[in-house]
Amino acid sequence: MRKLVVTMFVTLDGVMEAPEKWCFPFWNDDIAKFKHDELFATDAHLLGRVTYETFAAAWPSRKDDTGMADRMNSLPKFVVSSTLGKAEWNNSTIVKSNVADAVLALKKQPGHDILVAGSATLVETLMQHGLIDEYRLLTFPIVLGSGKRLFAQGSKASLTLVEARSFGSGVVLLRYQPAVKK
Repeated sequence: MRKLVVTMFVTLDGVMEAPEKWCFPFWNDDIAKFKHDELFATDAHLLGRVTYETFAAAWPSRKDDTGMADRMNSLPKFVVSSTLGKAEWNNSTIVKSNVADAVLALKKQPGHDILVAGSATLVETLMQHGLIDEYRLLTFPIVLGSGKRLFAQGSKASLTLVEARSFGSGVVLLRYQPAVKK
């Protein structure tokens, strides 16, 4: 079964909203390599509508020497939305209902990891249904004090740390998997 992996940029106080406004001062080659390797180890994206629209507005016009733009644009993308009329970004499919069933069906298909980037509301739904296999949180050394947080008030999860790695800029990768229930 494929793994569903949540990959997220978060601040020390858990804010995940608009990382393009605060993450770049901490960006370095090691983080770029991690994100490159992560993208090339996956073969699908699962996105909420807002993240999908942000990505769809940015990625199709991008070019780079590493192949990331080509990879982002060619990967199958599944966007969870009850309001999106059509998904025009290459290889995009809208999931309008029965999200848990649709995601479980995706996980059962042969292939590699399915990445969920951004999409806090979708992540909350996936958590409630026990569908997340791994969290990869790139934690940035900044406190914003306000903004949309990764885990909504009332969220509950018991996680096991499987990796902690620091990057020279002060960013820390924290990889968690759901704790095994006893």
